[in-house]
Amino acid sequence: MAEEKEMSFLGHVGELRAHLIRCIIAIIIGALIVGFNINWIMDHVFFAPTKNDFITFRVINHYSQEFFGHESFVLPDTFQVQQKKLLQQFDVMMSVSIFGGMVLALPYIIWELWRFISPALHPKERKNSSFVINFVWILFLIGALVGYYLILPLAINFGMLFTISDSITQLFDLSDYTTLFLQVVLGMGLVFLFPVVVYFLTTIGILTPVFLKTYRRHAIVVIMVVAAIVTPADVFSMLAAAFPLLVLYEFSVLMSIYVYKKIQKAEQKELAKRKS
Repeated sequence: MAEEKEMSFLGHVGELRAHLIRCIIAIIIGALIVGFNINWIMDHVFFAPTKNDFITFRVINHYSQEFFGHESFVLPDTFQVQQKKLLQQFDVMMSVSIFGGMVLALPYIIWELWRFISPALHPKERKNSSFVINFVWILFLIGALVGYYLILPLAINFGMLFTISDSITQLFDLSDYTTLFLQVVLGMGLVFLFPVVVYFLTTIGILTPVFLKTYRRHAIVVIMVVAAIVTPADVFSMLAAAFPLLVLYEFSVLMSIYVYKKIQKAEQKELAKRKS
């Protein structure tokens, strides 16, 4: 029996390795796609939030002009980025390519991981597989877009316009900007997966709607801390990040209520069957 269990465990490890290898291959393919288009991506995606014609600035300035008679956000004409190390541009290209490859391969990665987990689930749980797969990558994408179109432009605007002396020339380090970009976009994408965590914890009985409601005030403090970690030091971008996270928390509470009621109904039906 011990030998069979050991073989079963090794079989699972081998199966997991196969899934992970396919995920890595998908990321490599995605990274190659991004790498071959790196010049266009750097000019039109990566550095786009540093320009006045970025859609976020255009929308804000349009309504600011309409209601207040002046534009709120006007960035300097040039965003000067300097390279301090010999291979710094190559390092940035690799970081952006790998990150882009992960984003492109995300739906496939989630599908592969679900294929590994699904055999251990009940038939009823497998029916929700398509919902869970789409729910995960859509939430991540929404979070990344919020970071890219809302948090990142506000952080860049604050960093470029905040000056303490006219004698200081602003020269931005390429690695610092890359870190800021990935921190905000990737960080918001990951944080937006919170409802998925709530869904699974409620499903297995660890989390309840009562717990989420009782500790709502504590959650607000945690959300502010997370927003401060994901965003740069300025308060404006931190509050801009905290607001969607608060909405996301309330959405998670509603999801937990829905899942919890569903589990209770299933348990009541099962109990009624046993009595009959």
